[in-house]
Amino acid sequence: MAATFHHIGVPTARVGQGETYIAGGKVHVTDPEASPYRIEFLRFEPDTPMPEILRKQCHAAFVVESIDAALIGQEVVVEPFAATAEVRVAFLKVGDALIEVMEMKKQQRERRP
Repeated sequence: MAATFHHIGVPTARVGQGETYIAGGKVHVTDPEASPYRIEFLRFEPDTPMPEILRKQCHAAFVVESIDAALIGQEVVVEPFAATAEVRVAFLKVGDALIEVMEMKKQQRERRP
């Protein structure tokens, strides 16, 4: 399975510049693409449904072609969900490492004249 590094996720209690709120996870996230080191800060609401490991531990995120294929035989921490309209994510544990796998929507075909 091919995986391409995307970002490092760091839980924080500080309000970050340009945060986006993900209602399903009750979490505020910064844009890792706006960071020169591709860091995403995650600030969780007190009643977040996300597991403790995600609220307390940093994670590495990778883009994969298929989340379903990436999760086969893995210890899944958070089942796949739509983080945004363009991105589906899941979290898994590999040894002591927390990993986010991200599946991007396919680019729409270019319109023909």
